Amino acid sequence: MENSAFAIDVRGVTKKFGARTVVNNIAMQVRPGEIYGFLGPNGSGKTTFLRMLCGLLKPDAGDGHCLGLDFRRESGEIKKRVGYMTQKFSFYEDLTIEENLDFIARLYLMPQRKAAVKQSLERLGMTERRQQPAGTLSGGWKQRLALAACLIHEPQLLLLDEPTAGVDPKARRDFWEEIHKLAAEGLTFLITTHYMDEASRCNRLAYIAYGNLLARGTVAEVVKAGGLTTWEVSGENLAALADKIRKLPGVEQVVAFGTTLHVSGRDAEKLQAAVAPFMTEAQRWTKIDSGLEDVFISLMETAKDNFA
Repeated sequence: MENSAFAIDVRGVTKKFGARTVVNNIAMQVRPGEIYGFLGPNGSGKTTFLRMLCGLLKPDAGDGHCLGLDFRRESGEIKKRVGYMTQKFSFYEDLTIEENLDFIARLYLMPQRKAAVKQSLERLGMTERRQQPAGTLSGGWKQRLALAACLIHEPQLLLLDEPTAGVDPKARRDFWEEIHKLAAEGLTFLITTHYMDEASRCNRLAYIAYGNLLARGTVAEVVKAGGLTTWEVSGENLAALADKIRKLPGVEQVVAFGTTLHVSGRDAEKLQAAVAPFMTEAQRWTKIDSGLEDVFISLMETAKDNFA
């Protein structure tokens, strides 16, 4: 396989719809067996990028390889080696779990179709539910069916687009345990998510906003590159305090985190000078390490909306 050091190795990837650029000159390198997180606000271009990688959309510019294949000229072959889970549940709700998986196996022209369906049911613990209509499944079980369908043709790369949206915490945890198990077996993942705890479970991640790549690296690298200083504030009347300090020089964001506030800025001295008069006995101010969510909120607020 060409470029075997990376499962995904692309650069300059660009897509426009009319006058609006929804993916702007994006480069990405993902290693085999890696879980790579792809984050950004709604409408930032994440789904469009995934669709270009697996050949469902034609890019306007860019070059590189996906699974060693030219991602522009060999998209047909790439589709055979990639599993793609869309945001919306896209299986036949009046068919059973087993019938849906059999249908997918037929699409891939799998020679040992029944054996593949049986193995897929067993792998994700769905054998006892195989006769249950897909439309009657809970969100977590629908997610499990979708993952089984992605895996049935034994792909080398999975593109998962917000796979845990709308499922309960236990289902999310079980899903991620399965992801890490599969990655340990050599499967590569590119996963979009809005959950910071999920982002923290990725080996590396990238943050895109309105078509532009703003940050990438490990969690520690992304947080360090954000350059934020953050104060955590606890105590009484936090809402009133937030209103008073939000527009002060040096204060770039004031965000509620549970029963506390996170007050952040990139200029540590300017930030401290601005909030010093408010450090009274009514609240407790503690300087803390900035978190991934602090950095991403900051990136989102400074990004230019390409709909504007």
